[in-house]
Amino acid sequence: MRKIAYRTYLPALLTGVALMLSFPKFGYSWLAFVALVPLLVVLRKADTWKAVRCGLFAGLIFYFGTLYWVYHSIHFYGGMGLSLSLGVAFMLSLVLSLFVATFAFFFSRTITHTSLPASLVAPLFWLVLEFLSNYFFTGFPWNLLAYSQSGFLHLIQIADVTGVYGVSFIIVAVNGLIADIFISRSRRMEMPLFTLAPTMAGYAMVSALVITSLVYGGHRLGQNRVGKLTRASIIQGNIEQDVKWNPLYQRMVINSYRDMTKKAMDDSPDIVVWPESSMPFLYSTDMERKNELLALQGEIGKPLLVGIIDRREGGVDGNHFYTNSAALIKDGKTAMVYDKSHLVPFGEYVPLRKIFFFVNKLVPDLGEYRPGKDNKRGSIAQGEFATLICYEIIFPNLVRKYFKNKGGGFIVNITNDAWFGRTPGPFQHFNMAVFRAVENRKPVIRAANTGLSGFISSNGEIMASTSLFEQKVLTRDFFTDTTRTFYSRFGDIFVYLCTILTIIILMDFRRN
Repeated sequence: MRKIAYRTYLPALLTGVALMLSFPKFGYSWLAFVALVPLLVVLRKADTWKAVRCGLFAGLIFYFGTLYWVYHSIHFYGGMGLSLSLGVAFMLSLVLSLFVATFAFFFSRTITHTSLPASLVAPLFWLVLEFLSNYFFTGFPWNLLAYSQSGFLHLIQIADVTGVYGVSFIIVAVNGLIADIFISRSRRMEMPLFTLAPTMAGYAMVSALVITSLVYGGHRLGQNRVGKLTRASIIQGNIEQDVKWNPLYQRMVINSYRDMTKKAMDDSPDIVVWPESSMPFLYSTDMERKNELLALQGEIGKPLLVGIIDRREGGVDGNHFYTNSAALIKDGKTAMVYDKSHLVPFGEYVPLRKIFFFVNKLVPDLGEYRPGKDNKRGSIAQGEFATLICYEIIFPNLVRKYFKNKGGGFIVNITNDAWFGRTPGPFQHFNMAVFRAVENRKPVIRAANTGLSGFISSNGEIMASTSLFEQKVLTRDFFTDTTRTFYSRFGDIFVYLCTILTIIILMDFRRN
């Protein structure tokens, strides 16, 4: 029994640990290209239940190892005990590991009864399941495999055609190619007349795919896409989460942002950006504080983008409701207000309230938030920009909608990652913005309350960034980019083509 368990779980353990280590803060990104090999090899001879167990175990190690930080916000700011908050993080990881278990199930059943190489079957199945994570239970596409390669600029440029999923496809394909070395040997031992033609074709396909992607990446990185020179100042206030809405600290918070903004004027920025919910008052109802903010913008004479919380009247039930919003202030008045459209489940609202009636959201100071419905863009003299609030930046299809039908010069992402402390959470969140920059060829300005704030070029290069938990004014020049990419215009066509191929493979498997 011990021998059987050892052979079952050791490959899954190696896969889970290697995947975990390929992400921040560990940062051994090269491990992603070999991490899946132990799992793929053991799945070759696994029965259905063993395959599911292996996938579930590997996924649990991977997701809990990279998402354990979820406990931090629940424990320190949600009032939940340490053991219970870790249990919540464990349950989230368990749910997400079902994707890996599903992959293991379909891969093991297919690879056992087909001559197709793992270098084709594995990336197709993995890609489809990664894509579905955008939509399962409101969507949580965190730590897609491609995000481990945010620093591999030559490889990730292909994302402006395929989206982030194309990079994941390449990573899994390389894993499959290595696994095929062991799988083809096993196949030939079982079937002496087994032809290596499909395996060799897989080698050729993956080699061509990698070479093409790197050549394309070099071409994109060498391009000189002309845009307008723009200077922005990010105000990282570094306001502690547990004092942010305390009335005793309201004046301190406002004065801190005011003083830092005036300091930023020494660098003559074209726009000043404050983080998500940076102002500790309700924008539409506290007119004294609002007018003070409008007066500040009039004094500095530069556009000011501020993260606000707003209270609106006229809900469906006749009561007021709240929005997590961003206000662009120009010429001493509010020029645009964007309401966050993809809210954080259990953070800003409780999904399926009738089922989770016993659960309170993480932000207890206000009532339920409601999502916005319009993809509004802000505008300054140097061009238009999209505003993404908090984890909206992790949804590729949401971001591309801003640039689908018309141009735009850059992306602003305002967030408050103070919830996550000094865990890997803020680093993982920042890395995802790199792919939104490449997919849409738009530089990203990211303003975070406690960090990480920074500037990302339209090639995905991190031009400047802050440290965690420092009060900082970060000013940087960047070029806007009005390119409309294939991905911005047409979306996830690559994923749909892969889905069709996956269905064909599964149908062929069932016929056999």
